[in-house]
Amino acid sequence: MSARALPELDSAVSSDEFHALEEKVYKTIELLKSAREAKAIAERDVSRLREQLEDREEEVETMRTQIVTLRREREEVRSRVEKMLKQLDAMSAEAS
Repeated sequence: MSARALPELDSAVSSDEFHALEEKVYKTIELLKSAREAKAIAERDVSRLREQLEDREEEVETMRTQIVTLRREREEVRSRVEKMLKQLDAMSAEAS
């Protein structure tokens, strides 16, 4: 571009057009700031939710272990009660 073309370019862009362009740039900057803030909030939320999920998974695993233990204990108690009932039946059969 020659030096003579620069004055023509300056006159081609009016102050209103420049102001409109300036406003668009500022709006774009604000949108970018908002998007970055939203992204940061979303990342914090994701991190918090992942931690909560890990906690829940640990709780679920603990509960599964407890259920297995309780079922095993229930079967042991059932077996012992059945054994005692058989002994009682045998004793009452002998008494009759």
